[in-house]
Amino acid sequence: MFMRKVSLGVFIATIILLLSACGRSSDENARQDSMRTTTTRSDNAAQISESDLRDLYLAGGCFWGVEAYMSRINGVYDVTSGYANGEGENPTYKDVIRGDRGFAETVHVKYDPKQVTLQKLLADYFRVIDPTNVNKQGNDQGIQYRTGIYYTHADDAEVIQQAVAQEQEKYAKPIVTEVLPLQNYYLAEEYHQDYLEKNPNGYCHIDLSILDEQEIVIDPSQYPRPTDDVLKQRLTKDQYEVVVNNDTEHAFTNEYWDNDEPGIYVDIATGEPLFSSKDKYDSGCGWPSFTKPIIPDVVTYHEDTSFGMVRTEVRSRTGDIHLGHMFDDGPEDRGGKRYCINSASIRFIPIAQMDKETYGYLIPVVE
Repeated sequence: MFMRKVSLGVFIATIILLLSACGRSSDENARQDSMRTTTTRSDNAAQISESDLRDLYLAGGCFWGVEAYMSRINGVYDVTSGYANGEGENPTYKDVIRGDRGFAETVHVKYDPKQVTLQKLLADYFRVIDPTNVNKQGNDQGIQYRTGIYYTHADDAEVIQQAVAQEQEKYAKPIVTEVLPLQNYYLAEEYHQDYLEKNPNGYCHIDLSILDEQEIVIDPSQYPRPTDDVLKQRLTKDQYEVVVNNDTEHAFTNEYWDNDEPGIYVDIATGEPLFSSKDKYDSGCGWPSFTKPIIPDVVTYHEDTSFGMVRTEVRSRTGDIHLGHMFDDGPEDRGGKRYCINSASIRFIPIAQMDKETYGYLIPVVE
């Protein structure tokens, strides 16, 4: 009889513990807290060097939802769930929910700065938290559910503070989100990793559909322009004449005029993405023709009065190289524009190589 009472007490205590998990949702995987391993979230994981990645640590309530949400952002390489900025070492979930060690449920975000900026990550983070709530997000309350932004690079601090200041303009109450250097981070138990992938109907305090339609961001700072001397060494004579001296190559004999493979076209000088094969069409002019750039900001427009004509020259944003001209005789059902571009000014990257060359985040604009 005594053993039955003890067993019953253990059983009840276990149920209470599971119910105290994020959103009071129980899960049979909660018994598997002996393994702690990282998991890679991005399809192009093997293609990017760890040294090219940046780190960001975000506390935003229950880490199940925050992990799933951040992993959906274009340019994010890997996201794990863990416990940050508390007292002592190697906390378990049981330690954290007691609250006496001060750990926050936190996700570690590894991202490629060539594909997504810190500003963009912070803007998306603030879309799904209430930064004025103290120790509470969604249905979850406790010090472990506080909001916080923890950094490992001192130069990130100013960017984060600016983002918080901008966010404060939206609220009458003060923002209480912590902005601190990362003191420590311990990976959470394996059953917490990729929780919503393992449990699609599991509790989540975040609306993941917010990211269904993501704005494409191409950071110009990632594509600096080489000097003309460097370009002269790197490019062929014909390419240099077009790119730097505003020459025009011959029609119907250039490299990409009839290329119909899926992929993107990037600035030959800087590598900045410019055009997608999805917007390429056969205009009959003998040069690569597009209906639009990938995003409007990657090209600039200038009046060209050479050869006794008035035309609109198109140049690349960061490279400031001559690309070609824009005309108003394109397909009406696709905007009516024709971007007539020199093959010498661009480099084609097939869709199969886009991940390898860190353009994987742009695959949706090709498919």
